Amino acid sequence: MELRELEWFTTLAETEHMTEASLCLNVSQPTLSRALARLERKLGVKLFDRHHSGLRLNKYGEIFQAHALRAMSELDRGEERIVTLVDPERGSVSLGFVHSFGGWLVPDLLHRYRELAPSTSFELRGGACDAVIDDVRQGSVDIGFVAPEPVADDLEWIPLGREPLCLGIPPGHAFEGRDHVAIADLAHEPMVALRAGFGLRHVTDRLCRDAGFSPRVEIEVTELSTLHALVAAGMGVAVVPAPTPGHTQGSVIRGIPFSDPTAFRHYGAVTRRCGPSGLAARRFLKFVARGSTPPSQSGRSAGEETVREALTAAGTP
Repeated sequence: MELRELEWFTTLAETEHMTEASLCLNVSQPTLSRALARLERKLGVKLFDRHHSGLRLNKYGEIFQAHALRAMSELDRGEERIVTLVDPERGSVSLGFVHSFGGWLVPDLLHRYRELAPSTSFELRGGACDAVIDDVRQGSVDIGFVAPEPVADDLEWIPLGREPLCLGIPPGHAFEGRDHVAIADLAHEPMVALRAGFGLRHVTDRLCRDAGFSPRVEIEVTELSTLHALVAAGMGVAVVPAPTPGHTQGSVIRGIPFSDPTAFRHYGAVTRRCGPSGLAARRFLKFVARGSTPPSQSGRSAGEETVREALTAAGTP
């Protein structure tokens, strides 16, 4: 069965009209009719019911159409991956990230990278920390941006920095007006938090545990924007990322700094041990490691050192 036959069939299935399909495909109607007849002979069934007004896809045609579209989509993806391997300028990079990084880290990286490689395209997928890590592990995304550092021997961690945390409170809360609060002050406070599996929840639980208590989480959510809205509505307090310069919290909650020196979360990029498969993703990862990490004692970012080793091992200069 030729790819051309699949393309012609899917167009005919969409239009259900021989003349219209032949015009779309720029082939003669007799040629298209013969191709359809060959395809039906190969399958042993009719794919269309014939009517005076044209064609109508039948149940066999609907089944074959679904498989034909999937097959053509897979071929397109295969071609795209080959282009990515050959030409990093035109390739596509898939990124996974925890939702809170979608408001500052990911847009900033993509904006700056576009100045270097404007033809590179990106596929973005936000999710919980554990979900992003699983996507990287399974190869569904090339690079993941998560916090905190995952405990995973099969993944490479490229540290990018640390994000300070603060206490989100509603207007009029008893803590309002304080210059800072301690994690221990939250022992008896009702809290709103992300569900287990989200990186911020891991950090919240760790901070409370280190302060000697279990958090009184009364509402669990899956989005930071919902968490902000619930805090603003007076449903509890929450440990949230401190506002990034130039960005707002997205709600009317107040942020109070923590006095605890450990009230932050390390964030970074994760890839598989061998690094991303495509040259476009490898090039972007190098950019991330070089441009987003504070220098180490050796004068070179720890992230760049790590990714350089991973990419050199995989054959990229």
